[in-house]
Amino acid sequence: MQLKNVNRASDIFIWSLHPSCQNGDHYLGATNYFYIIFQEKGTYRRTTNMNHDSETVEYDLPPNFRNGLYYWGHSSIGYVSFLKPASDWGVEFYKGTDLSKDERVGVYSVHPDVLNFLPGGLSVTIGPAFGIWENIKTITNDSNTPLTWQKKINKKVGYNKEKMTQITHNWKIAASVTAETGDLSGLIAKVQFSFPAEYGGSHVSTESESWNEATEEEEQLTFELKPNESVYLWQYRLGLGKEPVLFCSYLKTDDDPNPPTEVPLPPAQS
Repeated sequence: MQLKNVNRASDIFIWSLHPSCQNGDHYLGATNYFYIIFQEKGTYRRTTNMNHDSETVEYDLPPNFRNGLYYWGHSSIGYVSFLKPASDWGVEFYKGTDLSKDERVGVYSVHPDVLNFLPGGLSVTIGPAFGIWENIKTITNDSNTPLTWQKKINKKVGYNKEKMTQITHNWKIAASVTAETGDLSGLIAKVQFSFPAEYGGSHVSTESESWNEATEEEEQLTFELKPNESVYLWQYRLGLGKEPVLFCSYLKTDDDPNPPTEVPLPPAQS
């Protein structure tokens, strides 16, 4: 697909990819060429037309240019740039003139505000995603006779907006964007959870969960407890790093003091 302005769905041109240009991990353009990165093979393909696979050559990628997270080209100056995963210095930004010769113009660190906007970036700045069952209530019958336990319990449902808005505190966001898409930090977190583990995600879909600011909700519960029996009430939560981000609506009760092992959320669409 080619378009002149990403803000408007006008002047769109769509062509099919030549079979030799399919299944690439990254696609980019620089000067008069298109580049297709094949990470597993450690190669890249250069062509002037991805529909016809014209004037094609294929090269090995130097070790320093492999395993990038994102690649993009600078059409006017012929540079190719990419981000490398976290190292001792954090995520690094590489700029080079020739992918086949390891001709690097420079290597730079990446500002956290930039990383937060990129898919997978939250796993670097905050920490990888996690999902846990949190024990929110334990009910025990210490007597020698059966009893009926009936009470209202409070559970938190929604997402930790105060924590997540910290990731966008230095961004300038147009009011129209917020009106059309809702809370941007929540959308970014939602996408982060959908990523597979190699990108710091949990590969789960949170579409059915409430992404409104977390609030306390009451729920009426009734249990029949045998003598000296305990019941454990668990709530599923998703977080990043060490911080809980999304308090899910899923509750589970059992007599096992160990947390459940199943994941109640559906897998994310690949």
